[in-house]
Amino acid sequence: MYTFIVCLICLLLGYIIYGRIVERIIGPDDTKVAPCYALQDGIDYTPMPTWKVFLIQFLNIAGTGPIFGTIQGILFGPAAYIWIVLGCIFGGATHDYLAGMISMKRNGASLPEIIGDELGKPARQSQRLLSLFLMILVVAVFVKTPAGLLASMTGDIASYDGYLFWMLIIFAYYLIAATLPINKIIGKIYPLFGLVLIFMAIGIFFGIFTHDQSTLPEITEAFENHYPGKAMPIFPALCITIACGAVSGFHATQSPMMARCLKSERQGRHVFYAAMITEGIIALIWAAAAIQFAGSLDVAGHTPYEKLYNAMLQVKADGSSTINPAILVNRISNDWLGSAGAILAVLGVVFAPITTGDTALRCARLILTDIFHLKQDRIFKRLLLCLPIFAISIVLLFIKFDILWRYFAWFNQTFSIFTFFAISVYLAKRKKPYLITLIPGMFMMCVCVSYICIDTYSLNLGQTASYAIGLLSAFTVYVWFMVWKRKQTF
Repeated sequence: MYTFIVCLICLLLGYIIYGRIVERIIGPDDTKVAPCYALQDGIDYTPMPTWKVFLIQFLNIAGTGPIFGTIQGILFGPAAYIWIVLGCIFGGATHDYLAGMISMKRNGASLPEIIGDELGKPARQSQRLLSLFLMILVVAVFVKTPAGLLASMTGDIASYDGYLFWMLIIFAYYLIAATLPINKIIGKIYPLFGLVLIFMAIGIFFGIFTHDQSTLPEITEAFENHYPGKAMPIFPALCITIACGAVSGFHATQSPMMARCLKSERQGRHVFYAAMITEGIIALIWAAAAIQFAGSLDVAGHTPYEKLYNAMLQVKADGSSTINPAILVNRISNDWLGSAGAILAVLGVVFAPITTGDTALRCARLILTDIFHLKQDRIFKRLLLCLPIFAISIVLLFIKFDILWRYFAWFNQTFSIFTFFAISVYLAKRKKPYLITLIPGMFMMCVCVSYICIDTYSLNLGQTASYAIGLLSAFTVYVWFMVWKRKQTF
């Protein structure tokens, strides 16, 4: 319990102290006309109140990530607490905030354009493709998850399979939400869903204090791998498993979308940095609640971690099994929050991923708009940009979900590396402290390279070789950056 409380306090202090340090470094300019006014079009560039932009940004980056990811991440032990706190304050929140602020300073430019401006034309072209691919992966992943849950609740509908029916419904909604002006659906409904996720977390937070706390782990257990079977080492698997709540490359693609709605650069920290810290707090709450709740379950297992694993284990009709955190979310919500919790669970677990998927589709449209410099004044033009992404996402739905999620998670974290390095170059050019993003970028480079080397479904090189290659890759990037910096005449 003490570790959990200290970690919560650290996240709050991170926003108050480190957030202000990062804000001073980037230097908000209140005299500059915000993009929402300079380029106001009533579709994507639209002024909104700060509280509303915060809730939309929070919902866009959160979805079910800080719930599902951290429930699986706590299986490694309280090391998950440490990663959430350090990753969120020094990595994710800094990453999201600076990406949003640079976008505001460049009239709401999308992330690939920002990266291209700093890292050059080859980086711009590659990041355009990679960011579009990431958006397509997000759309596919966040169609499958809610469609499966809705199908399990409703069963078959008429002569159609329930799963297929709900996928079609969700895809149709995605197209509508991604093409209508941002203040029509997203601006009106999403703040409500953002509040639902926050209220749900508050209820679970109080549930932690009103139930048996004997199975809550402390920091002394953090350096042992508690994952049942220990299929993967804590590093780098934990850093890949918990993305939302720590560091996520997807988040920075969403920041420019809200940069087009903020009325002033001074509001940036209260939106981008605060949204990530809020996500970290929710991730921490669900990690603690999951392991605490699992300890009281009457399921097989000698440790709370084994019980948690078995409580989420779902055996399919073909005999295969998978981990489904939604099962535990539903049980905790019902047991701790009663009938209200059941409603919140449905809203949080089903509709939160839908809101992430449609904003990913919208973001992909904006990336294409920036690439081809297309006007978005007519809905027909917006539909033409969305349909190819829509079609590719449908193809990806035929990939097994476990495989799709595993590589989505790795690709998502890999994408953050480019954002960190682009921001580092941006800061170095302006003679500002670039280490605040270069160090997290090097760390994520080590994480992603080590993971692809050590993963049994990838290179499977073993821990020693994988760590050595990961460290070497991070060091290589550092040398490249220093050589580049020495050659510059700022």
